[in-house]
Amino acid sequence: MPVSDPRGNLARMDTTSHDETPTTTTETMEGAMSTRYAELQSLVASMEQDFHKFFNQGNKAAGTRVRQAMQELKAFAQNVRAEVLTMRNPQKSE
Repeated sequence: MPVSDPRGNLARMDTTSHDETPTTTTETMEGAMSTRYAELQSLVASMEQDFHKFFNQGNKAAGTRVRQAMQELKAFAQNVRAEVLTMRNPQKSE
């Protein structure tokens, strides 16, 4: 879960998967979905204050933090896309 420091900077998101192995594929997908969705909600919620400061108050430093947070969101989205493809098309063992 991302956390802002006193200056409003976001901590980096941990996008690595956990080593826990659920018993079924359905449990794996449900667990990954709820974890990824919670991470997405947390990341977006952590941006709210800087969005307000930039768009409503014209704070340029907040605009920089918004751009950084959006870049993190882009990287997070790319990781989720790759994870979805991996889960959708598992590699066949040879």
